[in-house]
Amino acid sequence: MIFLLSQLRRILRFNSTEAKRHPPNHNDDLENDQHTLFLALLHTQFSSLRITATGQRNRNTDPFKKRNMAQMRQMGGPPGMGQVMVLNTKTQRQTGREAQLGNIRAATAVANIIRTTLGPQSMLKMLLDPMGGIVMTNDGNCILREVDVSHPTAKSMIELSRAQDEEVGDGTTSVIVLSAQVLAQAEPFLLNRYHPTVIVQAYTKALASALTVCEELAIDVDVENDKDMISKLVLSCIGTNFSSRWNDRLVDMAIQAVVTVTQTTPGGIPSVDIKRYAKVEKIPGGELDDACVMKGVMFQKDTTHSKMRRRIENPRILLLDSPLEYKKGESQTTMEITEEQDWNTMLKLEEEYVEQMCMQIIEMKPDIVITEKGVSDLAQHFLQKANITAFRRLRKTDNNRIAKAVGATIVSRTDEIQESDIGTGCGLFEMRKLGDDWFCFLEDCKDPKACTVVLRGGSKDVLNEVERSLQDAMQVVRNVVYNPKLLPGGGATEMAVAVALRKQGQELQGVQQGPFIAVGDAMEVIPRTLAQNCGVSVIRTITELRAKHAAAAAAGEKKCHFGINGVTGEIVDMMELGIWEPLSVKVQTIKTAIENACMILRIDDIVSGSKKANY
Repeated sequence: MIFLLSQLRRILRFNSTEAKRHPPNHNDDLENDQHTLFLALLHTQFSSLRITATGQRNRNTDPFKKRNMAQMRQMGGPPGMGQVMVLNTKTQRQTGREAQLGNIRAATAVANIIRTTLGPQSMLKMLLDPMGGIVMTNDGNCILREVDVSHPTAKSMIELSRAQDEEVGDGTTSVIVLSAQVLAQAEPFLLNRYHPTVIVQAYTKALASALTVCEELAIDVDVENDKDMISKLVLSCIGTNFSSRWNDRLVDMAIQAVVTVTQTTPGGIPSVDIKRYAKVEKIPGGELDDACVMKGVMFQKDTTHSKMRRRIENPRILLLDSPLEYKKGESQTTMEITEEQDWNTMLKLEEEYVEQMCMQIIEMKPDIVITEKGVSDLAQHFLQKANITAFRRLRKTDNNRIAKAVGATIVSRTDEIQESDIGTGCGLFEMRKLGDDWFCFLEDCKDPKACTVVLRGGSKDVLNEVERSLQDAMQVVRNVVYNPKLLPGGGATEMAVAVALRKQGQELQGVQQGPFIAVGDAMEVIPRTLAQNCGVSVIRTITELRAKHAAAAAAGEKKCHFGINGVTGEIVDMMELGIWEPLSVKVQTIKTAIENACMILRIDDIVSGSKKANY
C-alpha cells in the first residue's frame, strides 16, 4: 500500500512539471493520458498485491484448474497413473470377506436341500427332470444330480456328492451336510479377522486327529465266515432308504451278487467289479418278492429264427464278435459286370463265403451261437438246419458277462475257433416271456463270475428306487471286502470324534485352538440331524449323548458305542442294536468334507461374467 502511494506522488509531480512545459491548449489531452496511465498502474499494483498478500496464490480460484483437479481425482492420479479397466464391464466380481461369506451361504443352502433325507425316518423328495419325468427318492446324490444351480460353490458341493458316490457308493448325504457345517463353523472366525490360512491349518490338524480316532474305534470283521455281521451292516445301510420294507430280501440279494462277482487277483487281492459283471434288469410287473439273483445271466433278445430250439440243457455256447454275413465294403463299392454269368458268379461267391463260415462253426458242434454283429438269412438257414440256436446284435457288455458266466472266450474269426473257446458252464438255456418281451435265460452255471439281478415291481418309480437301494447295498459289501473294518453308526462315531477333538483342542496353543475345536462342534451335526428327523428334543438328546461320550473319555475308555436310534430317537449302544458302517465310507466322508471346506475357504475372489457372442 505504501508503495502504491509513492507511485501516485510520482505521477502527480510528473503532471505538474508537464503542465509548466506545454501550452494550455494541450491540457485536455494530457489529462486523458494521465488518467489512463493512472488506471493501468493501479490495476498492476492491485494484481501484484493480490498475489503477494498471503505468500502464495490460491489455486481454487481458477475455474479451469478446478475442473482439471476433479478429472485427475476421478482417474486416480495425474496422467499415466490412472485406473486401468482390465475386466469386462458386464463381469461380476466378489472379493475378500464378501466372497468367503457368500461361499459359506451357498454351501449351507445346498445342505439344507437334503438335510431331511438323513436317517431311517427321512423324507422323500419329488423332482421333475428336464424331460418331464418324475424322480422320487431320498438318495442325496440322485437329488443333487437333478438340481440346477448357478453358484460355483454350490456346483462344487454337488460334485462332492457325485465323487463320494463313485468312490464308496454311500454317505452322499452325510458328506454334504458335514462339509456345509464345517464351513459354517468358520464364519465367526472370518468375521473376527482370522486369516483363512490359519483356519485351514487348524482344520488339517483336526482331520488327522479325527482319522486317528476312527482307526482306534474300528473293529475287524471276517467277511467269509461272519455272515450275520455283514447282514447287519447292509441292513444299517439300506434301512434309511424308501425300500426299507423289503430290507431282508435286498440284503440277501446284495450279498449274493457281490460274492458271485468277487475274484482274486494273482497277487491275492480281492477284486469286485459290480458295474461290469452284476447287471440289474428292471422288469415292470409282478412283485418285489419275485426278484432274485440269477446263478447265471439273462438278456432281452429273441432267437433269429422261429424254428430254432428254445430250451437246451447243458448247452455248448460259442461267442463271436464278427458278422455271419457276406463282407460289405466300408465305403461305396462299384462293380462293373460285362457278362450275364458274372452276376451269378458273384452271388455264388457271397453264398459260398457265408456257407464256409457256417461250416466252420458247425464243425465245433455248438448248441448256441451269440454274435455282436449281424446274421444273414442264409446263415440262419444253415445254422437252423444244424439244430443251432443263434442270437445277433448283442451288446458288448452283455457278451462279456456271458463269457464270465459260462466260461467261454469271445472269438473274432470263425476259422480260429478252438474247443477251449466253447463255454460249457451253463446248466440250462431257456427262452421266457416276461410282460411283452422275450428274455434269454442262461441259468445254473458252474462257478459263474458274473450274474444278473432281476427286479420286479409295480411301477418304474418303485423299480428305480429299489435299484438305487440295491446299488448302495452292493457298494457297502464291496467296501467291506476291500477293507474289513466297521465303525458304530447312529452318530456314535461322529460324537466320539467331537469329544476327542475338544479334549485335544484344550492342549493346543495360539490362534489355531478355536478352529480346531470348531471341527469337533461341526461333527455333532450328524447325530443332531438324526434327532431332528426323528422328531425328538434335539437339545436334550444331544446333551445326553455328549455326556455319555465325555464320561467314557474321562474314564479312559477308548471305545464308546453310544448313538441315536434313528427310528425312536433314543440313545442306545450301537453294538447291541447292530448298527454298523464301513470304516472306508466314514473315513472318505470325513476326508472329503474337511478337505472341500479347506479348499472353499481359500477362495477370496469370484469372477463371473459372460463372454461375447462370437467367442
